[in-house]
Amino acid sequence: MPLKFIAAYCLIAAGSLFTANAAQFDLVTAQNKVTIYYQKGDSKLDSIAAHLLAADIKLVSGYLPKVYNDITSAKGNVIIIGRTDSGLIKGFGNKAADPDLKGKWECYSVRILSKPTKNITNALVITGSDVRGTAYGVFSVSEKIGVTPWYWWADATPKIQKSLSVNIDDFTSETPSVKFRGIFINDEDWGLQPWSAKTFEPETKDIGPKTYAKVFELLLRLKANLIWPAMHPSTKAFYHYPGNIKAAEDYQIVVGSSHAEPMLRNNVSEWNEKTMGPFNYLTNRQKVNDYWESRIKESSKVNGIYTTGMRGIHDGEIQGVKTMEETVPLLDTIIRVQRDMLKKYVNQDITKVPQVFTPYKEVLEIYDAGLKVPDDITLVWPDDNYGYIQRLSNAEESKRSGGSGVYYHASYWGRPHDYLWLGTSHPAHIREEMTKAYTMNAKQLWVLNVGDIKPSEYATQLFMDMAYDIKPFEKSSFSLTHLQNWLLAIFGSKQAVSIAPLLWKYYDLAFERKPEYMGWSQTEPTTAINFTAYNHFFYNDQAQLRIDAYDALVSKVEAIRRDVEAKDKDAFYELIEYPVRGAALINKKFLYRDKAYLYAKQGRLSASSYAALSDEVYEKIGGETKYYNTKLANGKWQGMMDMFPRKLPVFDLPVFDLSKTNSLPAFRALPEGYKQTDSSGPSPDRQFKLPEFNKWNKQKYFIDVFLTQNQKKNFTITCLETWIKTSSRQGELTPDGLNSQKRIWVEIDWTKVPAQKSLQGKVTVKAGDDQYDFAVSANNTDLKELKSFKGSVEADGYLSINAVDYTAVKNTKSRQWSVVDGLGANGKALEAFPLVEKAADGELDTLKVKSNPSVEYEFYSFSQTPAIITITSLPTYPLNKNFEVRYAVSVDDGPVRILNFRTFGRSDEWKKNVLSNSAQRILNEPILKPGKHTLRIYMIDPGVILNHIYIDLGIAQPFYGTLPKTFKQN
Repeated sequence: MPLKFIAAYCLIAAGSLFTANAAQFDLVTAQNKVTIYYQKGDSKLDSIAAHLLAADIKLVSGYLPKVYNDITSAKGNVIIIGRTDSGLIKGFGNKAADPDLKGKWECYSVRILSKPTKNITNALVITGSDVRGTAYGVFSVSEKIGVTPWYWWADATPKIQKSLSVNIDDFTSETPSVKFRGIFINDEDWGLQPWSAKTFEPETKDIGPKTYAKVFELLLRLKANLIWPAMHPSTKAFYHYPGNIKAAEDYQIVVGSSHAEPMLRNNVSEWNEKTMGPFNYLTNRQKVNDYWESRIKESSKVNGIYTTGMRGIHDGEIQGVKTMEETVPLLDTIIRVQRDMLKKYVNQDITKVPQVFTPYKEVLEIYDAGLKVPDDITLVWPDDNYGYIQRLSNAEESKRSGGSGVYYHASYWGRPHDYLWLGTSHPAHIREEMTKAYTMNAKQLWVLNVGDIKPSEYATQLFMDMAYDIKPFEKSSFSLTHLQNWLLAIFGSKQAVSIAPLLWKYYDLAFERKPEYMGWSQTEPTTAINFTAYNHFFYNDQAQLRIDAYDALVSKVEAIRRDVEAKDKDAFYELIEYPVRGAALINKKFLYRDKAYLYAKQGRLSASSYAALSDEVYEKIGGETKYYNTKLANGKWQGMMDMFPRKLPVFDLPVFDLSKTNSLPAFRALPEGYKQTDSSGPSPDRQFKLPEFNKWNKQKYFIDVFLTQNQKKNFTITCLETWIKTSSRQGELTPDGLNSQKRIWVEIDWTKVPAQKSLQGKVTVKAGDDQYDFAVSANNTDLKELKSFKGSVEADGYLSINAVDYTAVKNTKSRQWSVVDGLGANGKALEAFPLVEKAADGELDTLKVKSNPSVEYEFYSFSQTPAIITITSLPTYPLNKNFEVRYAVSVDDGPVRILNFRTFGRSDEWKKNVLSNSAQRILNEPILKPGKHTLRIYMIDPGVILNHIYIDLGIAQPFYGTLPKTFKQN
């Protein structure tokens, strides 16, 4: 023990006995100004953490504590930082050293010691089982005083407290749930790289050590430990800058590389085909081996994780082989050679060298074809780039000493479409997939593709919190709680209560369709934009309802922003306002575009106004992005935000070529459900029919009145029956903008309707000599059999049933259908549990299936008709290679049909599924008689997630996503 620490120990020993577990510790008060101590000669990270804690205290209180590495003259209140085996910590005895930490991975304890020496009043002792554990303990104190991990990356400014104290009880952390936890910086061309090169680190003109130091600090504050560095052509390789390696060493961050970059190489920028030849192991083996060997030598002392195997440059397939019979033995040879190099230069005991193998894209096929990955290599299972994990370990694979992990995306470049612009990954979806992974023993390594970090701040926080401590997330309801807690730490309780449901709705809308997908276009190959699939003429105008939902979010953003404290304005804009506004605007761009074209075919004067509104969106997104890059935080983030990454068609200014109509009356009125959208005009007698109303669903339907010519028109609405209600009885249309149209809502006053099966009425709309009549029918039958009925009742020609709205569930002790909160378009879904269960037989006996757990949906229809039943699930994958994604269905105790929604490769069905977050299977029932029916869904494979059931009884109206549920009687 160094002399100064012996002296310190003697001081402590000479002092009076001290007590632990003091609740309050004063950092900055009128009487106390804390000082911070760490042990000189230990890890550089102790010094970094100590100085960052001092800076955090200054950020909150205005006072910068002194930081020392010699404790002999310490007095007053002090913070002691070190590992459990360091002399500094040992000098304070077992209460500080905490023997329970010995040998543990990344754990820490926090203790308050009262009067440990004659001169030290109170000591806040932060002890780590290892160097990162110490840092995590330090930053846990930072969070207690209000400094979030996002204080710098999202300008989350803490509340000023001139007098600063913390309440701390004795605490010892648990071992992290996942051993290696980190991020992959990827597709950085449109954010992090230009921002680093031009704004934050112009001296490097790239993502360099200054940027990585900030990234590594963020990772430690998130209790993460791993980086896969940026690797696109826009960025020089991580090893190009020695300062990057030094920063990783200083911050004790483990350096890995992506699935396509073996042996810590960056093939995109480090393999030069002109001087090195093809990246082909069959034809250029020695050059490839030399290339890997040189990096292994260089990195042998670095804290690293080595990717094994080989793919092509630019994330392509391995070169030089044509068949699987050639590929498997080649890859086997490559892995053996790589491991021999690692033995030679890193550790002769290869099992002590962290290694991973990621069966990504075509590599999974190679693995399944018989590639024998050595037992100590960690299998890193990837998602499909869209948040659905493709495979997890089965029982045999779970026995491997290297264990398994997950590579997951919150940002992606590629087919069928990128999502690089806004962070929209749904928290409930992330929670579901990653808790599933943990249950299936993927606990060794989790990596999140975060793109540019911004704007995926919350997804990053959520992912790392789960990786660090999975326990609270085992309850699906914790997803929303976690979001609220995160917002609370940044904005305070008042704002968090308002922001959390707003942001959750933002995620819900994006889960139905991400903003980047609203052009209904694709990439690789890139296709032109198309009309959306939202129905503008039925289901109360799906498109307008989506516009209204976004308008409501933007209104709430504006209202909350007025009350946000000045210190929080920048964080609010980055984390809430820009993403919500951006998502709302791009949705409007395409939904307004739809309306412009569709309404032009009806002759509406408003069509040109919708075209103009669609055009305006482009400028508004530009304005918001300019503010982000130039005004936000005084220009701190110049270059970070790009409103058209990769310049895909979805981001372009719309081009319009609207049809013109002739010989139409100046005033028209059309009902909901009217399918004719050409210029031939209404029927000569101008007689229409609204969809049927019934007392169970209590529908409302619209009549659109509009101008087709540049004239002003006054109109009136009359109802012959007192039980018909309309939202307006008269109005005026003028040619300017959207004032040339009005939507009239028609409802039934069920308190005034006589009880009978089919009531008939009429609504008349008149403007001068133009008159339109709309027949109204209402079903108010007093059906005795429905009085005790507990199921869903048909609306006019269809039923919409949420999967969680079953009328009966039959589970067993070992297998259950369970409700999952927050998941799916309707906020709840139904999942087949448990996730570890014996695989179902390949050839299933339908009688055997009937003994499986089931859910029943009773529904009632009013007429004899064929039925088309669409069952929607989330497009998950089989848990592992022992399973499929099957369930079985029967209607009215009829034949059991087994359905499997598994997809393979990048089929058209898979593309449709991931863009809509849904997988559909359809049953055709030749005939359904009027009355009660029962739909049963039987469990087969675990992990199947049911979302929605739609029964078409002849409505023949398309829709996108899921519809509001039709009447369900409890």
